[in-house]
Amino acid sequence: MSARLSPRKPFLPLIAVAALGVSLAACETTPMGGYGPGPGAGYGPRPAPGVFRADDFTWSTAAGRAAIDGRIDYRRNGRTFDCTGSIGLTPDTPYTRARFRTLYGATDRAAVPEAIVRARTVADPNADYRSFVRSTTCQDGRFSFSGLPDGGWFIIAPVTANGEERVVLMRHVETRGGRISVTL
Repeated sequence: MSARLSPRKPFLPLIAVAALGVSLAACETTPMGGYGPGPGAGYGPRPAPGVFRADDFTWSTAAGRAAIDGRIDYRRNGRTFDCTGSIGLTPDTPYTRARFRTLYGATDRAAVPEAIVRARTVADPNADYRSFVRSTTCQDGRFSFSGLPDGGWFIIAPVTANGEERVVLMRHVETRGGRISVTL
């Protein structure tokens, strides 16, 4: 019986390197959460949720080409609710995300009685982020924001119906250089 020598396998080292690269790529971390615009934003350690940092809001002060056209169409118990104040547009940051999770019980959308929102306690309640919040009026159930940079935003709209307590609507949206339509 003669021993057969196997032919040399020159591609084994390349396959091993490729497999290692694929496994390392699978471990790569990517940003999550929709905070701000992403590219061009300052990178570095994020504070714990609920900690106010003005730097996290800076992206939202830039002018952009995005716009939001909104409409209020909230109904409960057979009643139609109307806008009862200005509509606020708050940048999505680690601070506002933690704050809204506490106030509204969610970060995507909510409808919570105003009395409940006001009764809830948030971390760092004295942080003043108002200079980063955009505001507009609501007329005939419609509102709009324009000149927005790309990024995540929270729309806050107080609404009421005759005889019903005031409700605060919250909705998270993403802007990406164009006009989006939103119904609350």
